[in-house]
Amino acid sequence: MSAAPPAGSGTAEPATVVRSRRRPVTLLLCLAAFALAVDVLTKHLALLELSDREPVRLLGGAVYLSLTRNSGAAWSLGKDYTWIFPLIAIGVLGWIAWMARTLRSVPWAVSLGLVVGGVVGNLIDRIFRAPGWFVGHVVDMVSVFDPYGRVFPIFNVADSALVCGVLLAVGLEFTGRQRDGTRAPGDDRRAAPPGEPALTDTDTDTESGRRERA
Repeated sequence: MSAAPPAGSGTAEPATVVRSRRRPVTLLLCLAAFALAVDVLTKHLALLELSDREPVRLLGGAVYLSLTRNSGAAWSLGKDYTWIFPLIAIGVLGWIAWMARTLRSVPWAVSLGLVVGGVVGNLIDRIFRAPGWFVGHVVDMVSVFDPYGRVFPIFNVADSALVCGVLLAVGLEFTGRQRDGTRAPGDDRRAAPPGEPALTDTDTDTESGRRERA
């Protein structure tokens, strides 16, 4: 009969790794689903309530609800090449799926979840809305400081989620946070002592606890 492995031995590590990855990936998927649901709902309501009517003025003119259909990107860029946007979106989703294999960071899960929700929201429009498959026009409805998007491009919830996710990702990169939950080399704020594993975003052990295990 083989002896049971001692507590704290290396045999427990795989389970720990699975748990540390499950939480960020679950958060990514849930946040993406939430952003997508809100985007689909707001587009449906915009088509019901804003079609064939003047823009609705809100917050003293800071925000207008103004229904429009965009064949391109912001400011209608690339409107003659609508088919390329679904291909870019599919490529982005594939890249995020590949990165999720090593995802251990909750902040990165929030960032990527917002990006996925935004990308999928507009991808659905590109594929299924008029005038046809993969050349559909995106439904936009929010305009700031002007009812017709002359100050800033008219956007939707998917655009907002995508921009917020990208800005968060940029911030995480600048602060040295890695997708596996560690800090970039040279960041001493959470650097581990020599011979010990790096402290991750999901690690709840304290410095005193690590000293006890040593």
